[in-house]
Amino acid sequence: MGFELSFGFILAMLVALLLSAFRILREYERGVVFQLGRFWKVKGPGLILIIPGIQQMVRVDLRTIVLDVPTQDVISRDNVSVKVNAVIYYRVLDAQKAIIQVEDYHAATSQLAQTTLRAVLGKHELDDMLAEREKLNSDIQQVLDAQTDAWGIKVANVEIKHVDLDESMIRAIARQAEAERERRAKVIHAEGELQASEKLMQAAAMLGREPGAMQLRYMQTLGAIAGDKSSTIVFPLPIELLQGLRERDRQA
Repeated sequence: MGFELSFGFILAMLVALLLSAFRILREYERGVVFQLGRFWKVKGPGLILIIPGIQQMVRVDLRTIVLDVPTQDVISRDNVSVKVNAVIYYRVLDAQKAIIQVEDYHAATSQLAQTTLRAVLGKHELDDMLAEREKLNSDIQQVLDAQTDAWGIKVANVEIKHVDLDESMIRAIARQAEAERERRAKVIHAEGELQASEKLMQAAAMLGREPGAMQLRYMQTLGAIAGDKSSTIVFPLPIELLQGLRERDRQA
């Protein structure tokens, strides 16, 4: 009786041990297998066999991971303090390097992203952070990708989400934008005056070629004044009449 119980217990243990040797890895998973503590091979996906007690397996997810970089205090090259946060998209390309070369590749990538974000943005001025985000995203991505390549990680994309400024700096930027709009308005007004003066010179040259043209223009002006309902009528005096009076006084 005791022998049968022992045999049944041993059989159950063998069956359980045999079942534990089989592992199923999904399409996006790989298994880094160590045999007696030494790296053996990368297995998966599908059904794989692991020898219990001799081999150990570490699962690695190959899907793209979205890493939210916490808000970082950055001082720009023009000594402006801003708070910047970003999001990073990366994935594991080499499961062996991701497990062997670094203790925790997710934490290591997160810390590296924070320091790289501060280092890269600190080399640029505030205007560049606000206006050239695409270039800054590319610069950060290239630096991260070069440093994480030894870990078997590919940084696919970096996006700066928010650049938070102090209230005083926001008011300063608003004043700067207002001054810029006023400058453009003055330039446009000056260009309009220049174009109007050029057209007036052309009109005066055309009217000066024909003496009768000035008289016709004079009659048109009188007609416009007569059609006005105002009680005050301004009667324009031709300049030619004044010139005639001056010449008669000289002759006298």
